[in-house]
Amino acid sequence: MEKLRYGLIGAGSNAEKKHIAGYRGLPHVELAAVCDVNPAAAQALADKYDIPAVYTNYREMLEREKLDVVSVCTPNFLHAEISIYALSQGVNVHCEKPLAVNEAEAREILAARQRSGKQLMVGLNNRFTNEAVLVKQYIDAGLLGDIYEAKAGWIRRSGIPGRGTWFTNRALSGGGVMIDLGVHYLDLVLYLMGMPEPAYIAGNTRQTFTNTDSRNRNGYKGNPAGVFDVEDSAVGFLKLANGASVSFEFSWASNIEQDRAYYELIGTKGGVKFENGKLSLFTEQFDTCIDMQPKLNPNVKRLNEFEHFTGCILTGRQPLAPAEHGVYFMSIVDAFYRSAAENRAVTFQPNLVGAR
Repeated sequence: MEKLRYGLIGAGSNAEKKHIAGYRGLPHVELAAVCDVNPAAAQALADKYDIPAVYTNYREMLEREKLDVVSVCTPNFLHAEISIYALSQGVNVHCEKPLAVNEAEAREILAARQRSGKQLMVGLNNRFTNEAVLVKQYIDAGLLGDIYEAKAGWIRRSGIPGRGTWFTNRALSGGGVMIDLGVHYLDLVLYLMGMPEPAYIAGNTRQTFTNTDSRNRNGYKGNPAGVFDVEDSAVGFLKLANGASVSFEFSWASNIEQDRAYYELIGTKGGVKFENGKLSLFTEQFDTCIDMQPKLNPNVKRLNEFEHFTGCILTGRQPLAPAEHGVYFMSIVDAFYRSAAENRAVTFQPNLVGAR
């Protein structure tokens, strides 16, 4: 089989640790090119992983290299521009989350994908964890019954991704912790619930730690004099059209005992909870409440994100996180920010793109 020619756009740590690590191990993928506006960063990855071509201009790379697939691992504000151009060049796109900085841009990407006939997948890596794959199997097997409540959160004690980095600049990121951490577990519970139609959302945001650099995440120094015009905490409530509800809380920094990352799904027959790496299933058998903790083998990957996407490219099947799902989530994020700004619940129009 002829190998898929792969290119990387954006040479940061996530690009290396996730995308290069994921694609270079696939026998049907050839690492062909890397691009970054910082030539030293691009060259360093090229030297380390024997990537033959190095660029500082993504358009030049896409026009010259005859690639089959690219990863877009740039700051959020560039996702739409780069993804749309790559699709116009007949290249399949694996775009890091979030798909775009708002719903309008996400819709433009979806339209470009539809015009191109190529594949696009959002890098929602938590959908591919062993725990999430198992929970999806539980749900599909009916073990939870009808899910009527979900909770999701990711609270850090000291986890600001660097004051003055692009993460804290709304023009570059699209938002703060809601768009950074919220996309992980809020997206995941909605995906596990079947991408249900939303009814309304109510939310609140705060900027509590904007004037300190003592709550930065390890490795994120940033610029203490830089821009910090986004929220560092976000809480909200999402009512679904089917009557179910989702509550959520996300924070880069908070005065808590320890970091907490979790999601919980509660149904008429059972429930699941994932918190800080531990998965639990709660159900009832023979008039007795039963708690179970599955023992997953960390050495066995139940579903590989990168193998999955290349398989979609080769077979034409829809990826697990298509562009439609990116539009769906950014519609919810936009409504959340509007709710927080206007101090009111925001109602959704029916038939939201991506909803089922």
